[in-house]
Amino acid sequence: MAHYLAVFTMDKAGPRFRAWKAMSEADQAARAEVGLAAVKAWEAAHHGRIVHIGGPLGPTLRIDDAGRIADAVNQLTVFVVVRADTHEAAARLFADHPHMKIFPCDGVEVMPVLGE
Repeated sequence: MAHYLAVFTMDKAGPRFRAWKAMSEADQAARAEVGLAAVKAWEAAHHGRIVHIGGPLGPTLRIDDAGRIADAVNQLTVFVVVRADTHEAAARLFADHPHMKIFPCDGVEVMPVLGE
């Protein structure tokens, strides 16, 4: 089985994120509690496929080819490394994932880890 990097994405200017931010802190906390429990259940159901549990991604700095460092905004929010028989099988592991059903993530980009 090959390893695949899965990166959850979220459009931080999009409607799902705006709806999340419009919720009260109490509503966000309540939804996050439900969401984290659902993520733990997903992890338990797929524990045999998870190579590295990963986690949330923080603020981004970008360094360019001239050596300049600056803040950057992208859609990357959470990552995990899984193992699967095929690229499509790895992608299908994330169908109906709680990050897209409960949290405001809008997709998961799944790519093979090459050179193993």
